[in-house]
Amino acid sequence: MNRTKQALSEAFWQLLEEMPYSRITVKGIVDRCHVNRNTFYYHFQDIPALAEATMQAWVEEIVEKHFNFGNPQDCLIPLVEGCIARKKAILHIYRSVQREKFLNYLDSLIGHAVGVYAQGVKSALGSDLETLPALCRFYKCAGMGLVLDWLDQDMSYDMPEFLEIICGFLQGVTHSALLGTPEGALL
Repeated sequence: MNRTKQALSEAFWQLLEEMPYSRITVKGIVDRCHVNRNTFYYHFQDIPALAEATMQAWVEEIVEKHFNFGNPQDCLIPLVEGCIARKKAILHIYRSVQREKFLNYLDSLIGHAVGVYAQGVKSALGSDLETLPALCRFYKCAGMGLVLDWLDQDMSYDMPEFLEIICGFLQGVTHSALLGTPEGALL
């Protein structure tokens, strides 16, 4: 993303921290960036296009920085930390007309994280695992459900701590599901 687009995107994030999505205007964005309206429209068709580009860049940044996950908990922590860092903005997007696109990006991010984790499991076990796709889908759906519940609760509980507890419950279940080993065996 070039500097001007980055500045417009950052102004959008800042404004989302201050107000709901529906109250953000092109004028507010360009005033914050000290550019003119034509500059905005050169880069983006409208605010929804800016919102989509901003969310996509956010997801790509998380994926780029956290591409090597070690366990299921590590798959969700970068996403949770990214949400916490922009709490008001994330909640404003989640409650906006852009919710569906935001949820698609979350689903994509969680799916990517689980996929990276699954490839690590597959490599560590050194075999083709017939049950791996089903397990990946389960973890993606479970992760998405956890994140949605957290967002529905206004991010009011300590999600990293909650993930630690949930992953403690699931410890060994992955290994058992993949290889049929006794429950409690660590992966």
